[in-house]
Amino acid sequence: MNKEKLYSSKKLIKELIESLETKMPNSSIRTEMESDLKRVCKELDVLDEAIDYKKICDEIYDGIYISDGEGKTLYVNQSYSKITGLPANLVLNKYVSNLMEEGFFKNAITPDIIRTKKPINAMAEIRTGVKVLISGTPIFDEDGNVKKVVVINRDMSDLLEMQEKLVSTQNEIEHLRNLHISNNLIGKSEEIQSLIRMIHQVASLDVTVLITGETGTGKEVVSNEIYMNSNRKGKPFIKVNCAAIPSSLLEAELFGYEAGSFTGASSKGKVGMFELADKGTLLLDEIGEMPLELQSKLLRIIQEKEVIRVGGTKSIKFDVRILAATNCNLYDLVKKGKFREDLYYRLNVFPFSIPPLRDRTTDIEMLTKHYLDFYNSKYKKQVVLDHEVYDVFKVYTWPGNIRELRNIVERMVIVSEKNRNIQVGLAKKLLNIHTESIEKPNIELGLKEIVAKVEKETIEKALADYGSTRKAAAVLKISQSSVVKKAKKLGIQMSE
Repeated sequence: MNKEKLYSSKKLIKELIESLETKMPNSSIRTEMESDLKRVCKELDVLDEAIDYKKICDEIYDGIYISDGEGKTLYVNQSYSKITGLPANLVLNKYVSNLMEEGFFKNAITPDIIRTKKPINAMAEIRTGVKVLISGTPIFDEDGNVKKVVVINRDMSDLLEMQEKLVSTQNEIEHLRNLHISNNLIGKSEEIQSLIRMIHQVASLDVTVLITGETGTGKEVVSNEIYMNSNRKGKPFIKVNCAAIPSSLLEAELFGYEAGSFTGASSKGKVGMFELADKGTLLLDEIGEMPLELQSKLLRIIQEKEVIRVGGTKSIKFDVRILAATNCNLYDLVKKGKFREDLYYRLNVFPFSIPPLRDRTTDIEMLTKHYLDFYNSKYKKQVVLDHEVYDVFKVYTWPGNIRELRNIVERMVIVSEKNRNIQVGLAKKLLNIHTESIEKPNIELGLKEIVAKVEKETIEKALADYGSTRKAAAVLKISQSSVVKKAKKLGIQMSE
């Protein structure tokens, strides 16, 4: 019976009761008939609620399977049919034991619940191949006998698929973690192996370390390796880029400040980097860019192992290991009066000099393959490099060192099709190498003209990559004045 018929029946009964009251006001028969009609009306109310409950059950995501105390199927909701693929008419009024014999499902729990009178949870497989998690509960009558069994069916297909994806994702994350490029020094050259031996030699010793090397050589990687192999591993590791913070704010960032110590200061004050790094390690990156007036304060703080916040008067003790890194020649800066000599010697307790990539060409192929594996995994590709690409990489000067190599490999993977072999032409294009000027010199030019052309292109690229004659000179290993003179002679436009 649907809602409309039920409503019509209840309405008709109420009209009959009103009619009896009018036509038979004082009749005992009317009273008896009225009592019967009201009882029917109450039963219809119960049926009305049952219809509501059925609608509610049909809206539930999980499947509901109800049987009587003998295991005969009384009711299944719509979700049960959606999950299992079994229409209601195939199971209604049939015994669960018979349905199992007919192969509709395996491992049904209703017979065991009737036998044990206890709730049971299990996994079941439907004839359609669907796997479901089933939870059954017995419903008892007044005498303690099982009168109903309610079984909830939950579709496991989505969960199993999610589990497979989770396992796949975890495997991929583990693969990426194994390939991760920020925490490991990669190379078989004597230069890099010597560096690794030095790291393990000094990592556990609580001494100050100065790491020098050109931009992109991996100074931060070396600092990470020192920290990870030190006794302070697991304690704070704070990194400060001295070149990235305006000089007016660097002191407050390093040493902290008290509330209201300057315009714009936080009303709560701020803890400095030295305090944050207490019991741990502090990396002062690009230390060569630190303002001269701040260097004297840094020296005192390193020596005394205590800091006074900006605007404060109280000394705050700390226990921090100092690592410093720079791409500048600090000794040259000392001679020019741009870096304090006493601070230089205080930092240079154990120096690390990281060789540029052009000085360890035997590592280039290993590094390239490492980054290729990493970015193939990251972008879900299977890009392969032709052998000639490695030959080009080995003769290229790599002014940006490992950072440039990493970026070039990533770009090659990004611009390539999924299973493409990358040829030497693309590598030269990305490196801005002009084939005609390297492979086949113009025979119409004399040796001086050829040398001048290559020299001009080299200086132009160094200036474009580094932005100043000083940095270009350092890369080209000539004096700054030589760069300026040659640029003017060769007609190179300079912004300086």
